[in-house]
Amino acid sequence: MEKAENQKNRLFSNKDLKQLIIPLIIEQLLVVTVGLADSIMTASVGEAAVSGVSLVDSVMVLMINVFAALATGGAVVTGQYLGQRKHVMACKTADQLIMFITALSVIIMAVIYLLRNFILHGVFGQIEPDVMYNARIYLLIVTASIPFIAVYNGCAALFRTMGNSKVAMNMSMLMNGINIAGNAIMIYGMGMGVEGAAIPTLVSRIIAAVIMLILIKNRNQAVHLSHHFHFAFKGYLIQKILHIGVPNGIENSMFQLGKILVLSLIAGYGTSSITANAVSNLIAQFEIIPGLAIGFAVLTVVSRCVGAGDYENARYYTKKLMKIVYGTMLISNALIVLALPIIIKAYHLSPETAALTEKLMIYHTLCCITIWPISFTLPNTLRAANDVRYCMITAIVSMWIFRIFLSIVLGNWLHMGVFGVWVAMILDWVVRAIMFMVRYIKGKWQLLRIY
Repeated sequence: MEKAENQKNRLFSNKDLKQLIIPLIIEQLLVVTVGLADSIMTASVGEAAVSGVSLVDSVMVLMINVFAALATGGAVVTGQYLGQRKHVMACKTADQLIMFITALSVIIMAVIYLLRNFILHGVFGQIEPDVMYNARIYLLIVTASIPFIAVYNGCAALFRTMGNSKVAMNMSMLMNGINIAGNAIMIYGMGMGVEGAAIPTLVSRIIAAVIMLILIKNRNQAVHLSHHFHFAFKGYLIQKILHIGVPNGIENSMFQLGKILVLSLIAGYGTSSITANAVSNLIAQFEIIPGLAIGFAVLTVVSRCVGAGDYENARYYTKKLMKIVYGTMLISNALIVLALPIIIKAYHLSPETAALTEKLMIYHTLCCITIWPISFTLPNTLRAANDVRYCMITAIVSMWIFRIFLSIVLGNWLHMGVFGVWVAMILDWVVRAIMFMVRYIKGKWQLLRIY
């Protein structure tokens, strides 16, 4: 009887969680798979095109992380209002999120266009003329898509907050489908160069953003854009969004910076290490897909619980979703390990590089199914409860001391090479896992709700 009563008080049924999680996993799988296919098609244009695109994408990833962080901030605040059953405030938050993220993205787009020569020559430095030519073309075209990817991220986050991740999944399928089809037509069919990779990216993002805006205006949804949309910023709501979004954005940006610094370190270890690291990183992206996807679900579910002041449910769903993360990652990682010999063979690696890649992936897999969920999925409970500053400080300090400094110690000083860099990465995970677990158990995150 008591168990039945507990189930009755749950905010999300097993069916609700399934409908939330499965589309999220498919969406993340699409992003990684399409990114891989995109890079393969661009490679057919030539090495200069690949280099130019990768340089510009390193800047674009930083921009997208900013908007993803702001979208997360808006989603958490909206979710808390839904938990409080304040649907009008949830919709007002949605208005402010889309308006603010659009305005900011237009400003960033304008700044990039104004500083394009500094970015191309100052940030990228001395690069080959043909690489510079391709980077310039790609930058000029893809920069125009910044407001649209920002709006798409904002709308997708709002749909996830409502527990409707299927919309974001369908839009991801459409956007990526247009991108891949456009690349195939323009690169293979029309013989275009880097423009053939850039134009479909722009077009797909425009279409996805417009459709998402139309869908989010549906007034039959719990969260929607107001019927009479007023272009006026409400400071108190923007402040709440930024309270979550800014620390999250700083954390994500610093993480990307750390990856770039580590890559520059690996570049000194030789071609075999560079190739093994690149291939291993591609495979590793597939191993963490379930954790990334369910991390979005944690934000959605726990923010709703926090808004309702129901921390018993917040802890219940955190434990339940963490169990699902471990189960799904165990299965997916096992399948990848079984397929590893075939995957490595497909890359036509030298025996030395293949052996190093296998060593890195076995090590990563073992740590991925044991440490990664606590390091990266669990802290989303803290973020959903507004404990973002602790997450940011922990992640940044751990990254600089353990991931970057220890990479130098293990990789260079102790001559462990690229494997030492990966050991340092896992030590970073371990420290994060300990710090986040202690924070979760102590329960201070339960005292930080934004009203």
